[in-house]
Amino acid sequence: MHNPAFDQLATYPFWRLNNLLEKVPKPDGFTELALQIGEPKIPPPGFLAEIIGENSSKWANYPPHPGTESYRAACASWLTKRYSLPEEMIDETANILPCAGTKEALFHMAFLAVPRDRIKGGNEPYAVLVPNPVYQVYYGAAVFSGGKPYPISAPAKNNFMPDYAGVNPDILERTALVYLCNPSNPQGASASMTYLTELIALARKHDFVLVVDECYSEIYRGTPPIGGLQACAQLDGNMDNVLVLHSLSKRSSAPGLRCGFVAGDPKLIDLYRTIRSYAAVAVPLPILAAGEALWRDEAHVDINRAHYGSLFTAAEEILGHINGFSNPPGGFYLWLDVGDGEETALKLWSEAGVKCMPGGYMAQNDPFTGVNPVSQYLRVCLVHDKVTAVEALERISVVLQG
Repeated sequence: MHNPAFDQLATYPFWRLNNLLEKVPKPDGFTELALQIGEPKIPPPGFLAEIIGENSSKWANYPPHPGTESYRAACASWLTKRYSLPEEMIDETANILPCAGTKEALFHMAFLAVPRDRIKGGNEPYAVLVPNPVYQVYYGAAVFSGGKPYPISAPAKNNFMPDYAGVNPDILERTALVYLCNPSNPQGASASMTYLTELIALARKHDFVLVVDECYSEIYRGTPPIGGLQACAQLDGNMDNVLVLHSLSKRSSAPGLRCGFVAGDPKLIDLYRTIRSYAAVAVPLPILAAGEALWRDEAHVDINRAHYGSLFTAAEEILGHINGFSNPPGGFYLWLDVGDGEETALKLWSEAGVKCMPGGYMAQNDPFTGVNPVSQYLRVCLVHDKVTAVEALERISVVLQG
């Protein structure tokens, strides 16, 4: 016996890629270059380890689920400064809750938002709208919470953002939760203020929870991406129906720290506090101390951003002449239209020892057409030092032109 929700899940993208490549030998003379996973390879700032060491005595204490007041204050201060929010808008107790990285929290959001009963007058479960391509955690959360996921395509003609406003009104009426990644993964597109304010208005009209995953917010070229709470401030200053999630994994090159926060609607934060008390691991006190220092420091973020900018400049120089190339304004992924993402991923591995993710592995078939909308794309993660990244890009260039 098992939970039938498992039967609704596709093979996780990284497992699927391993299955594709495991029987194909790496070519002789090439070192493996792993560009399939968005794990920063540049080191975090040195003070991170120092602060954890200074707080090592606190490993002996159970950490409080609400975190420390000083950690929440650092998060509130960072949000206020980063998004030019009114000083009184974010209360560190009412509007902020730490989480052990955002993956766990994103999964929990569906259990916060999706009712377990069926829609009144029918047998349909509540709808959960997710972008397509999709971070698979959104989809899995919808399934395991008892909701019905609807992957909504995010085509280039819509700035790689899902057209949630264009969803059938009958589906919107039974929508409990909408996920948005901004900047988007994998396309690196940033939502406009108009897009965000209209989506927030839609959430309030239909009374669904809008969860904005902003884990890539600090990896950008040019103008900083607009945030969900920034759009709330633009509308009316309240955060009804809206939660945003932030993490130190990408911003501070600290994916192993597992430290972030959820912010927004105080009613939803209060509900999430209950969920975390029952079903989540509290962030340890030494990690909260290190996280607090990271949120209060921008110097290392500026260095990281400049590094990623140099990698995308190199990508433009090496791949810019190839059809299907585009240079995204945010994130650290190239989203290349190569005609057939799976075939190209196999070719890059077998001919050049480079691992990349087929775009179609990151998407679900469209629920209305039955077609995978991004099977022609390939995701390339630019997360290494410049020498490694340039070598990978040059190998990719040779294969794509061959």
